[in-house]
Amino acid sequence: MTFRWAGRSVLVTGATGLLGSWLANELHRQGANVVTLMRDVVPHSNFFMLGLDKKISVARGELESYHEVERALNEYEVEAVFHAGAQTIVGTANRSPLATFEANVRGTWNLLEACRHSKMVRRVVVASSDKAYGESKKLPYTEDMPLEGRHPYDVSKSCADLISTAYYRTYGMPVTITRCGNIYGGGDLNFNRLVPGTIKSALAGEQPVIRSDGQYVRDYFYVLDAVEAYVALAEKMDDRALWGEAFNFGTEEKFTVLEIVKKLLALTKPSLKPQILNEASGEIREQYLSAKKAHKVLGWKAKYPLQKGLKETVAWYKNYLRGRKERAS
Repeated sequence: MTFRWAGRSVLVTGATGLLGSWLANELHRQGANVVTLMRDVVPHSNFFMLGLDKKISVARGELESYHEVERALNEYEVEAVFHAGAQTIVGTANRSPLATFEANVRGTWNLLEACRHSKMVRRVVVASSDKAYGESKKLPYTEDMPLEGRHPYDVSKSCADLISTAYYRTYGMPVTITRCGNIYGGGDLNFNRLVPGTIKSALAGEQPVIRSDGQYVRDYFYVLDAVEAYVALAEKMDDRALWGEAFNFGTEEKFTVLEIVKKLLALTKPSLKPQILNEASGEIREQYLSAKKAHKVLGWKAKYPLQKGLKETVAWYKNYLRGRKERAS
């Protein structure tokens, strides 16, 4: 029997963010009654560009407050949860680790504890990250490798990941965990990140800045592929064998920062050359994932090659920045 989202009440945390906004939009498109927990109103975010303020329900509150999370679950009779809410910026985490731990660690145990006490929640998908693995001499990462984050953001994701597993192992909760590479796509307004920052600089005719030496290696995962991965995993959670399991999702391709910047410049302003600062610290030099488990167990595979994803992303930012300029004039 094919799983259907139509008519189901679904909580998406982090719906003003990159992944959460596209995920909430897709679930709404499939007929789900989507609710999100919102702390801050971000007027220019993808949440409003997609019209989600008119499509889904908004419960005011924050993940750091257990009672606000519990209220949202109960009042909206939530039966499925996608936990994508987090403080996701590595530099911010290094500058302000306490706020990051509050959001990413306390926020996760609050959500899981509220789900544990709910009589209606039947499936919970928790967003971890490839950063949860920490630095490893053995690559690509596979799901059986230990979680050994060492810097604040990485540690916060290792902790959230382990807490999620604990809730399954101790209480038998229907929890699964996703670990993705660097998610990119239209809607990411954190312009200190590589992809949106490079595009914004290039479209303004300015030299893009690379904080590192340009040789850091990552896999880059288009946001619409990520949405499909999350939805596919949740749909298969009627199978209890998946509960407590973690899945890597990605394209299984790896690129240096400099390679990504050059590809983006080729799509925007080929005459520009990046400025390499070589100032990055507190970040892992090489990270990339094996998604073989997702291929085998879920029958899932990424659909967007890098070039296609980058083209769609550039088109989104061209439209977005043009609209901002027109509204300002």
